[in-house]
Amino acid sequence: MIRMRHSLLSGLIPLVLLVLPLGKSMASSETASAVFGGGCFWCVEEAFDKVEGVVATTSGFSGGHVENPTYQDVVNGTTGHAEVVLVEYDPSAVNYATLLHVFWRNIDPFAVDRQFCDVGEAYRSAIFYSSDAERELAEASLDEVAGRFDDPIATQVAPFEAFYPAEEYHQDYYRKNPVRYNYYKAACGRERRLEQIWGDEAGGLAHQW
Repeated sequence: MIRMRHSLLSGLIPLVLLVLPLGKSMASSETASAVFGGGCFWCVEEAFDKVEGVVATTSGFSGGHVENPTYQDVVNGTTGHAEVVLVEYDPSAVNYATLLHVFWRNIDPFAVDRQFCDVGEAYRSAIFYSSDAERELAEASLDEVAGRFDDPIATQVAPFEAFYPAEEYHQDYYRKNPVRYNYYKAACGRERRLEQIWGDEAGGLAHQW
């Protein structure tokens, strides 16, 4: 639950929050970027870092109405933001459609305002598109997923407006704190639930070219 993550973070000193202004891209001229909300951004970072062609991942917040939100503000539900990961990738090595495939197979698409043991609007699943081409691909992927299941899909497809990086101690948390992270992930039942939904496709890494 949210309390579990708070206890894991107890004793950590928040660092200065870096802000990406409205509409600014973090991608270089040789890379592209995509923004996905899949619940705990620690877990989403780990999932996309395994994808060949992904250059970098950054945990942060998007989809809300408050500028420069803190982690505490977001999880308290006062900003409208979702926890997200900005994925910077090399389009010559991996395409957006593949990233969408990986995204879906790392979330519970039926969960409303939650993912696994984390509950609240901040943990909703969402695809934030930044172009018509991304929107079309995102909507097509949603239709494909919806066609596979009887239960309604809760995942949002929404326009990207701004991305605010989370505090530094959240970045690469799964690498910096493997014992705490693996305890949290196992206790949350994330992998077990993904396997229930997606079977052998859970994680989505088999879908690469």
